[in-house]
Amino acid sequence: MAMGSFNSAGSQMPTAEINMTPLVDVMLVLLIIFIITAPLMTHSVKVDLPRAASTPSEQKPTTLQVAINADNAVFIGADAVDRSQLEARFKAAVDQDANVEMHLKADRATRYEAVAETMSAARRAGLSKIGFVTQPGDGAH
Repeated sequence: MAMGSFNSAGSQMPTAEINMTPLVDVMLVLLIIFIITAPLMTHSVKVDLPRAASTPSEQKPTTLQVAINADNAVFIGADAVDRSQLEARFKAAVDQDANVEMHLKADRATRYEAVAETMSAARRAGLSKIGFVTQPGDGAH
């Protein structure tokens, strides 16, 4: 009887293990092939690009700060504006600078109708760049 074996001497079962050596050999050969051929696959054309000296534009577009509070009152900057004068004020800002941007801040309790009317007046006046200003938060309520 063999030491450390619980099997009888005549009933040896074949092992069912996969020999990993050939797989590792093939993978190493493929790795070497890819390492050698990868630099050859990048085709680049040498081009002598023209040089130009330019500076970035320092001119920032004019911003129009528009706020709507919880009582649906509209403010341009710190000035309260009547709804009937909104379009005229927006038109004056567009006449002053054609690339003016409107930053719209609306209170959480503001009615959607007030926001829609303000945006509609801005669009009729020629304002095409409208951004909404929000308070950063975690998003969970």
